[in-house]
Amino acid sequence: MRITPKTELDRRVSTFQSLLAREGLDGALLLQRADLFYFSGTIQQAHLFVPAAGAPLLMVRKSSSRAQRESVLEAIVPLGSLRGLPGLLADHGHGQPARLGMELDVLPANLYLRYQKLFPETELVDASPLVKRARMIKSPYEIEIQRQAARLLDRVMQQVRDFLHEGMTELELAGELEVAARREGHQGEIWMRSWNQALFYGQVLAGVSGAVVSYFDGPLSGTGLSPAMPRGPSRRPIQRGEPILVDYVSAYDGYLVDQTRLFALGSLSDRWVAAYEAMLAVQEAIREAARPGALCADLYDLAVAKAGELGYAEGFMGHGEGQVSFVGHGVGLEIDELPVLARGVEMPLEAGMVFALEPKVAFPGEGAVGIENTWLVTEEGLEVLTISDEGITILE
Repeated sequence: MRITPKTELDRRVSTFQSLLAREGLDGALLLQRADLFYFSGTIQQAHLFVPAAGAPLLMVRKSSSRAQRESVLEAIVPLGSLRGLPGLLADHGHGQPARLGMELDVLPANLYLRYQKLFPETELVDASPLVKRARMIKSPYEIEIQRQAARLLDRVMQQVRDFLHEGMTELELAGELEVAARREGHQGEIWMRSWNQALFYGQVLAGVSGAVVSYFDGPLSGTGLSPAMPRGPSRRPIQRGEPILVDYVSAYDGYLVDQTRLFALGSLSDRWVAAYEAMLAVQEAIREAARPGALCADLYDLAVAKAGELGYAEGFMGHGEGQVSFVGHGVGLEIDELPVLARGVEMPLEAGMVFALEPKVAFPGEGAVGIENTWLVTEEGLEVLTISDEGITILE
């Protein structure tokens, strides 16, 4: 079991505390599992109080014994009930904060109202932007785990040729991929922060499925299995000569990488190959331009301009109501972190950011092609973390 080192947790807490102090907050109370894991090393049911100065306090409902084993924080105490929270903070020298940060982007409204009653003299402030900023710069420790996740995903991709065959359904192919991923150590769950969005491993989109529009906040969605799950692989049989997009996320020891590769049975027409090569050219244009200081909005605009120059403006990043206004998204503990390479986002890239770049093009009623890799921003530019061959894999 990998335990997050104390030096790593200390660095993360210190970074967050500097942001809290800058915003005039006395501290933050964190409950969401990805944030708990990032700042404490455990996702046991708990409240983590991070003061603007001083040692954090982890108050655990369930399981306190596991939290003690999984976290190297010094102050870990059991929390009997939510009503005891203010007293527990006071017992450890924190009192009732005047301005308390909470994750208001994900905290349910009914819980928010309960915390208001628990801290009647406290102003509850949205600390989620500070959390996201603290988490967006990855340390060497985090990046190494993401490299391991990338190697896991590459081993899975290499197995596609062993079980892809004509007539199998997208769902059957997805099942084979997911079995292989679990055998390689995939954790199973893909954490996603956005409201009412969910991701299960990834998606297999063959032929016309690649151009089906759905609710999911991504350029391609797939048909899915029912109105209850209207995205991802379907029971449609895979046919020869059609593009097969394998868009999968590797999740290893909490950390993610995102990758898309293109497969086909028999052959692909020149039209599909040309479209795929155009998406590779968009990727290359971004790779050359992306370095510390480059604005996310400018990189998005560059991608759109390049796709248009190559003749793929209409279906770039989806078509019709399914078209999205981003071309890249941060990847870490969650699949939708900062930075976001999107229209109007004036955030500059910084060394240590990790993001997935996914130029894709859809053709209504026909399908889609594209490429996706996960990249690390370095002082010199971009370094690719995902390592699978980018060529189209043609299988007989």
